[in-house]
Amino acid sequence: MSTAAIIAKAAAAVLSDERGRKTVGWVLVAVFSPLILIIAVLCGIGGGSSQHNTTAVEACFYGVAYSSDVPAEYKEHVEDMRAAFSLLSSAVAAANAQAEGATLDLTRVEAVFFVLCFGEDAPSRRAADRFVDCFYTTETRTRTVVVTDEETGETTTTEETYTVTVPLSLEASYANVAALLDREITDEDRSNIEHVYTMVAGSAESGGDGGGERGTDPSVDLDASILSDPSTKNAADLAAYAEYAWRSGWGYVWGSFGYVLTEQQLQQLKAQYPEMVGGYESIIRSKWLGGRTTDCVGLIKSYGWFDPDELKIKYGTNGMPDVGANQMYHAATAKGTIDTIPEVPGLAVWCNGHIGVYVGNGYVVEARGTSSGVVKTKLAERHFTHWLEVPYIRYD
Repeated sequence: MSTAAIIAKAAAAVLSDERGRKTVGWVLVAVFSPLILIIAVLCGIGGGSSQHNTTAVEACFYGVAYSSDVPAEYKEHVEDMRAAFSLLSSAVAAANAQAEGATLDLTRVEAVFFVLCFGEDAPSRRAADRFVDCFYTTETRTRTVVVTDEETGETTTTEETYTVTVPLSLEASYANVAALLDREITDEDRSNIEHVYTMVAGSAESGGDGGGERGTDPSVDLDASILSDPSTKNAADLAAYAEYAWRSGWGYVWGSFGYVLTEQQLQQLKAQYPEMVGGYESIIRSKWLGGRTTDCVGLIKSYGWFDPDELKIKYGTNGMPDVGANQMYHAATAKGTIDTIPEVPGLAVWCNGHIGVYVGNGYVVEARGTSSGVVKTKLAERHFTHWLEVPYIRYD
């Protein structure tokens, strides 16, 4: 049976229940055959709703529990997509391990892959075929290193070359993907990619902007002395780290996670995110250039990647995955509605597209938006809908 036929059969099953009818298959409409268009539109009309469908996105990005009506072939196809995402994640992590500052956005890579490759018979094979290479180039740079003679203890300096990963602009990435897939990336493709990306990662100002208390002790230093147990990643230290970022006056730049924002990194981020960074360039330049910056989920990831011995943030370390706010929420196994939040500093608080850190006594530290930066707010005055225990953080 062809992929299109499998998905058509699955669409009928998925959209036969109330939730399916209310979440019409816009992704299927955008990517697949006219038959899928007819099924999705008819089911949408029958359900009396024009809401965008999240079913296919949730299945591939988060994993779902299937009803008995969903064909085994469709389940297998989704699992192959999830295997493809795992391959993409490994390739992005390998590339980002060589980055300095700006890194590849895994969610962006996955969104592009999802929209353009979901209909292929074996998407995991496509993911393994150097797909991630389309999103970056490499540069050879030099640096001075200190060499210590093991016998005499004497030190000397020498120059060495090393390779750095440099993310490409969105336009350059699209051009590479088009060449790899031997197809045009249409305006409709771009629109659908942006929609999937926003569904998973959130929007640049999803936390709302212009509000919250700013820190009063600006600093670009990282400080391990604030941690009660530097040897583990734990809830109390996540709260302490978030409060330190707040006191230190960290700014907000989409796609960043706690490093000092240089001109070069700003240019790379602007090329990657023309709207989410380029659209706010004047504010970023006037308020945040030269300081430490983060986005909302980057604040949590930067703690996960913080090396207290070297006082550096090392991408992808300590088991903390590179995920968006919504992915972090869906990956959590312990969570609940905001009215049930326990008094546990270091819990995360979430609403669609945005996440912050609960620091106790009714307060939250959040990277709220480009104008606000990292601020402290009252939980009762914000629009968070759920709390969660952050995966890979220890909660006693």
